[in-house]
Amino acid sequence: LQLVESGGGLVQPGGSLRLSCAASLAPGVTMDYYVIGWFRQAPGKEREGLSCISRSGGMTDYADSVRGRFTISRDDAKNTAYIQMNRLTPEDSAVYYCAAAYTTAQNLCVMDGDRYRDWGQGTQVIVSS
Repeated sequence: LQLVESGGGLVQPGGSLRLSCAASLAPGVTMDYYVIGWFRQAPGKEREGLSCISRSGGMTDYADSVRGRFTISRDDAKNTAYIQMNRLTPEDSAVYYCAAAYTTAQNLCVMDGDRYRDWGQGTQVIVSS
């Protein structure tokens, strides 16, 4: 499984961005067997788990720092996951990563990065005026 994030960039405080996470899978494998997580890491800070979405999207969870502002979603037909980020602040500036973990559990949704094996290369988000 390969993951590629896109959609990052420079945005003004209060603005919005939607990040995408496109998955490339082996023939016959679909993304719907994977739980997806979004993470970020700012310079000098530890990686932070932001959100997760279970297989089929039945379960989602958010870190307190983004709850109510970020929305995670997935489109398994397109092998793509998304995170919509609203009301961005300078504190949201970081490199954002998506990650995937194969699971047979329908409702698994975790924001512990150690639970994920496959990671994208990251996309930079800068919130600044």
